[in-house]
Amino acid sequence: MKTYRFLISGRVQGVWYRKYTKEVADNLDIGGYVRNLPDGRVEVVATLKDEQFEEFLKALKKGPPLARVDNIDIEKFDEIYNGDFEIIR
Repeated sequence: MKTYRFLISGRVQGVWYRKYTKEVADNLDIGGYVRNLPDGRVEVVATLKDEQFEEFLKALKKGPPLARVDNIDIEKFDEIYNGDFEIIR
């Protein structure tokens, strides 16, 4: 299991992106969190298995119907999240 930090830019706030991400993470049994950043991006930190990475990334690129994802920056994150996936407000 590895933890990644995804910084998603585009039209990703005010379009239910966080709720969508939580639903995807819950369905894949992924721990971590999602939150809006003051600069308009969304931050997702997720601990996932190697075989879940591509599916999760594909879902983040797609987003909910009203979203437009322009870019996703990805970096490894040291902390492991074993619990539920949370929306941080």
